[in-house]
Amino acid sequence: MEDIEIVKRAASLGFLRQWWTHRSFWRFLSLVIAFGAWEMAGTFGSNVAVPSFSSTVHALFSLLLDGTLPKAYGITLQPLIVGLFLAATTGIGFGIAMGLSRTFEWFTVVVFIALQAAPMAAVIPVITFVYGIGFTAKVVAVFVLATPGIILNSYQGIRNVNVSLIQMSQSFLATRRQQITKVILPAASNMIIASLRMGLAAAFVGIILAEFLITPTGLGDLITYNQSVGEYANMYASICSLIILAALSISLLQWVENNYSGSRKKIKAKGRLSEEQYRIMETER
Repeated sequence: MEDIEIVKRAASLGFLRQWWTHRSFWRFLSLVIAFGAWEMAGTFGSNVAVPSFSSTVHALFSLLLDGTLPKAYGITLQPLIVGLFLAATTGIGFGIAMGLSRTFEWFTVVVFIALQAAPMAAVIPVITFVYGIGFTAKVVAVFVLATPGIILNSYQGIRNVNVSLIQMSQSFLATRRQQITKVILPAASNMIIASLRMGLAAAFVGIILAEFLITPTGLGDLITYNQSVGEYANMYASICSLIILAALSISLLQWVENNYSGSRKKIKAKGRLSEEQYRIMETER
């Protein structure tokens, strides 16, 4: 009986130790602490502009059930999706071209670095002056904010491809097209996906700035209206819904990037093997 009790205690201690060292436990604990502090600040605090966590959750479900939040997102997501699609296609194309051509890199890299460093609040008045206050202006705002990060990260991914892989393909008489499609792009795929993740985060910032600074429609209108009438729980619920949507979208791209990392490791392994074969071939010559 004593041996059985010892085994049970060891098993329970092992289970607790496994949970204690698992990252999900610490993530869950951090959320519990943050939401608990929010609940305490909203319940016992003196600032009426800070609602409790429970009232914010209740307001979030109320906005979802009465259709207010889905209607707002239906307006907000249209320029976001269009602007992000244009930024992704243009950004990846320019990034690949800059990585493959030194001349094109020297001609364009300074412009995109300047655009990435430019404060968006200063650029939006120029966009409004040129494109007005409609749908096109918001698409341009998302495009301008998301594109530089996608371009520069895609460019770095192409530029940092292992040179030995390219030399190996040249030794086997691969054409330039084959080098790009079968060696360079697969090796840079992780950085390209990472650039999309960064572009998506920038796009969310761009659409919210556009809705606050250009025309308060969609989610921006919902936030400003609830702020003006003192419905702070609804305001916080709208903001939290955007944070949740952005976090889920970025996490999805992170999952895609992690799943494709295995293929990149295989490419690197093949590259090392082929490099050894290449050295043997050169020695035999």
